[in-house]
Amino acid sequence: MDGRDLVRSMKAVGSAGAVQGLRTVRAAWRRRRADAAGLPPRGAERARVPGLMREVEPGPGGGAVRFARSELRILVAVNGAVFWGWDGAGPEPSYALAGRCPEPDPRAVLEPDKGGGWRVVAERATVAVSRHGAIEVRTPGGVVVRREAPPRWWEPVGGGPARWTLRSEVAADARFFGLGGRSGGPRLREGTYRLWNGTRESGFAPGEDRSSVAMPVQLVVADAGTHLVFHDSSWDGTVALREGEEGAGSGHDRPGRSVLRMEGGPLRCWVAVGTPARVLLAWAALTGAPALPPAWALGHQHARSGAGDEQEVRRVVAGFQERDLPLDAVHLGAGHLDGRQVFTVDEGRFPKLPVLAEELRRDGVRLVSVVDPAVPAVPGNAVYDGGTQEDVFVRDASGPPVRGVARPGEVVFPDFTRARVREWWGGWYEERLGRGFAGFWHDLDEPTSFAAFGEPTLPLSARHSLEGRGGDHREAHNVYALCMARAGFEGLRALTPGERPFVLSRSGWAGMQRYGGVWAGGAGAGWSGLRASLAVVTGLGLCGVPYAGPDAGGGGSESPELYLRWLQLAAHLPLFRTRGRSAGGGEPWGFGAEVLEHARVVLDGRRRLLPYFVTLAHLARRTGAPYVRPLWWSTPEERALRDCEDAFLLGDCLLVAPVLDPGAERRAVRLPRGRWYDTATERAYEGPAQVLVDAPVARIPVFARAGAVIPVRGEDGGTVLEVWAPARGRTGGGLVVPDAGDGWEEPEIERYGSRWEGRRVVVEREGEDGVCEPSRPVRVRGLAECSAPR
Repeated sequence: MDGRDLVRSMKAVGSAGAVQGLRTVRAAWRRRRADAAGLPPRGAERARVPGLMREVEPGPGGGAVRFARSELRILVAVNGAVFWGWDGAGPEPSYALAGRCPEPDPRAVLEPDKGGGWRVVAERATVAVSRHGAIEVRTPGGVVVRREAPPRWWEPVGGGPARWTLRSEVAADARFFGLGGRSGGPRLREGTYRLWNGTRESGFAPGEDRSSVAMPVQLVVADAGTHLVFHDSSWDGTVALREGEEGAGSGHDRPGRSVLRMEGGPLRCWVAVGTPARVLLAWAALTGAPALPPAWALGHQHARSGAGDEQEVRRVVAGFQERDLPLDAVHLGAGHLDGRQVFTVDEGRFPKLPVLAEELRRDGVRLVSVVDPAVPAVPGNAVYDGGTQEDVFVRDASGPPVRGVARPGEVVFPDFTRARVREWWGGWYEERLGRGFAGFWHDLDEPTSFAAFGEPTLPLSARHSLEGRGGDHREAHNVYALCMARAGFEGLRALTPGERPFVLSRSGWAGMQRYGGVWAGGAGAGWSGLRASLAVVTGLGLCGVPYAGPDAGGGGSESPELYLRWLQLAAHLPLFRTRGRSAGGGEPWGFGAEVLEHARVVLDGRRRLLPYFVTLAHLARRTGAPYVRPLWWSTPEERALRDCEDAFLLGDCLLVAPVLDPGAERRAVRLPRGRWYDTATERAYEGPAQVLVDAPVARIPVFARAGAVIPVRGEDGGTVLEVWAPARGRTGGGLVVPDAGDGWEEPEIERYGSRWEGRRVVVEREGEDGVCEPSRPVRVRGLAECSAPR
């Protein structure tokens, strides 16, 4: 146990009570002692590099390149993505991939390259390998977008996993994005980013950039093109980034740099090159289509912290209903559990939970339950007793189940990296469904210790199945929450086959979008937390996880201004969840009459946009495109947009410019090319440009793209096509995906076009048989601006 462990444990003694604090101290000692006994000492190490190229063996989609001290496998998949793995590593097994590795592209073959190297030419990229093992990724035109130096390994002389380092260069104008949900993003500036899922109860401090969803996924945007690179190792590691500089050093460009250091695991990666949309499509084809949330999960959800009871839940719901404020779901935290135990209910405070759930459902409100992976190690607890009998819990290197400290006290953890354990755990959701819950929120699933403020609960030496391969927590930690989400998702699919599961995770890894979304609750509070929330959601979307969102407000401790600004931002994010506390605070009416009226406008605006969010959800499932997109999404060649982090595109049609600083009543907004309408004033602006617009406390600037056809909710509850007039001489359009609200039917995409015909705007539905009149009501906006002299 080092000094940092001791300090954190002493803090826990003072903040969580003496008994819980002493348990935390003992658990920290146990972890330290278990690792000392269970992890082999590294001892002396020897360094290794690939050496000189010796021979080449062509194969389907690429082949093998053998060096003096390593072997490189290259494969081009039919979806255009390129894989390579050192030391003969292949694409499988992998927790990131959705099923088996894609079939190789038969057109891609190994062929000689300049300087004695070899290359594989694919439709969208060329991968060239030098005689010493350097790898270049080139565009079809021959421009280098990424160059990786020969890797270096440090291998223990006595055997064991090797550490490795990989140094890469990108263009001087390139910008880095991704690495999961980063509070300091979405553009990742110079710094070192840890690839280890961690969290804090109260969020991260300013300047700190740990992440509860850390992924070795980089999205790099440059003039030459966009590329995504994924280094498929779940071990702990760091990425040190440095942006390049053009004209640095006697007029020469200084390239951007990425240095990846991993503590173990295979050295293998996937690369996709193309436009941002094409790259995310290839990534979704590799890692799986995003899960489609039920329609109610795209509405307004409200979480309750603290204990509370049935009457309090009724009171809160009635507060929204009496004030005519939209509400679609209520999330119950650990306070509704019996002693904070998993899959239990405090019958004293919630004696008729199924009745409450049914009453709320009739009013259009669903109940969502928190689920932690920690199982109280108490005989008589059905989950613990059943898990002990089935041998499902993570064990330490000496054999017994590992005991940690979490909310209920001493706990054990299921080993979700074993298929039969996932099936066992998924069956327990039947108890939650029987109570009337419609969705599930996975919390502290890193896993982490609630009492010790984000300290790891499992020792690094803890043993995991890893699908039968065997390994320890060094490899399993980052994928633990991903496997828990899979257990919940697959269990719910089996229990309610006609309904789309709703699973939120706090933590996760590459591919987690297959099972649900991310609750970005660890972004922090205050104005810095507001800005971090946008960064986290944008970064996750660029890593293939489109459905995410923070807790708007944070629970009642904000100023009225901060509460409104947070609400206005969150209402335009995929997951729109507010938070209140049983002690009071967090509901819109708690900030006074003026704030309540402004909040009503925000909540009504979200309900009005629900058909648009449903459409974006279906498009994300089919294409991998995130709902929330950076301004450069469609025009990555516009450099000014790459540096803009305080605004975003919501789909193709809307641009949202939240207010992220206190006291601001006006703000500058950078617009991409084309005409944009301020949706509040209907004033038109021509981009690319930076404009100064009003941002009163009552609203944030939202712009609509000229020509856009946006599905919105009409006054009668039906879908209305809101059309923003195209610029004269131009056309526009939009997509609508109708949805029954639940179920697995794949609806047909409705395509609409807009154009001028004389003095009026015509909207037509486009189909295989030509165009026809839309069957939905149409409302055209922006006409006054188009007809006014300019």
